[in-house]
Amino acid sequence: MDTHEEVAVAEPVCARLLCRPQTSAQARRAAKEFLAGLDPQPGQETAEALLLVVSELVANAVRHAGGLDRLIFRCGEDGGIDVVVADGCPHPPRRRRTSMQTGDETGGFGWPLVLELSDEVSVRPTDAGGKVVRATLR
Repeated sequence: MDTHEEVAVAEPVCARLLCRPQTSAQARRAAKEFLAGLDPQPGQETAEALLLVVSELVANAVRHAGGLDRLIFRCGEDGGIDVVVADGCPHPPRRRRTSMQTGDETGGFGWPLVLELSDEVSVRPTDAGGKVVRATLR
């Protein structure tokens, strides 16, 4: 008599979420919804970093590119989480001199924060004349 039992190993639950938030707050809510659908859940540090990255990418698209075309959350092929933001501006993000206030402008902290918190970041132009920014967190 064979006493071996096959044990079913649960496949990780991976999700993909496409949306078009108009504010960073809406984008954070979408990110939380995406994270809630993952199994296993990412660690707290990764989840918090994801929320910050999403906030900054969406804020930059709204502020510097006139809004975003789409925001996509998806599981990466290597187990990471991809955040993809597409907008209609062809200019890639750039580091600015950080300042609490320089004339009428404040900021300069967002893009360096995205670069610091993400394991991988890429920017590519689109055929329509905009760009896609992808940040991967592991």
